[in-house]
Amino acid sequence: MRDELLKTRWESLQKKLSDQFADGEQMDLDAIIYMVGVQELGKPQAKFKKDDKINLMHIAICTLLEPYGFYEFDFIDEEGWPHFTNTSKLPALKAGEQTVLMKEALVSYFLKREYIV
Repeated sequence: MRDELLKTRWESLQKKLSDQFADGEQMDLDAIIYMVGVQELGKPQAKFKKDDKINLMHIAICTLLEPYGFYEFDFIDEEGWPHFTNTSKLPALKAGEQTVLMKEALVSYFLKREYIV
């Protein structure tokens, strides 16, 4: 039951984001994680270098996994970038399990912000 609800919510989120930000072309998990990083940085109009894009993914992952107790927000640096502290070891997960965890974290993130219901 829980898996079906996650699947339904994930598909709804993916469609809504794809329609709004990718002209209906389906956004994958990495694209949505990247978008969360941009959102959390608060500079949606900025142009980012390759290293910045990696850092944006890191910001998103830390933000998404913070409610699970893996990361804790630490501070914002002088350039406006948030920093996190790793508070507990991430479990050893298989690729499919990692995907499920990230989808669950993304759905939770967007539910909390009332982007989806």
